[in-house]
Amino acid sequence: MLLHLVRHAHALDEAENPLRPLSPRGLAQTRRLAAFLRGNPAFRPAQLWHSPLQRSAETAALLLAELHLDAILVETPGLLPEDDPEPLARRIETHAADIPVALVGHEPHLGALATLLVRGKPHSTSFHLKKSAVLALEASGDTHKKSGRPRWKVRWQLSPELLPLV
Repeated sequence: MLLHLVRHAHALDEAENPLRPLSPRGLAQTRRLAAFLRGNPAFRPAQLWHSPLQRSAETAALLLAELHLDAILVETPGLLPEDDPEPLARRIETHAADIPVALVGHEPHLGALATLLVRGKPHSTSFHLKKSAVLALEASGDTHKKSGRPRWKVRWQLSPELLPLV
């Protein structure tokens, strides 16, 4: 199974808008990310799971539209910034392996989730995703010795400063 962790793009400050939608900068970041991923088979999720927060939902919807993906958007509990990554990790474990998923969420949750999947523990986070970054994980077929949970490996990572200017 392929799993892509995507951090939402830049959002307005809470003082500007308490709902914190994407800012003009965030819209540009997401379009730039989509332009880079367009036509690339490395990012073809069938489902985009996003948090209920507006900046995450907007990032997911814009990626879907810009990439012309034949995918569905799914508002997903357990993707808020301070959520415990364990319940979402269990949900991922039971998800159909042939349906690639992109999770559009927040830090520090995405970093803790990636650490849990790759290292078997969510503490002392090994990953931090910048806004508009993507971390692609792949199920390794192996398990963590202590927990017995499936072990994931990093397939690739894309940081926004590496994207070409469009």
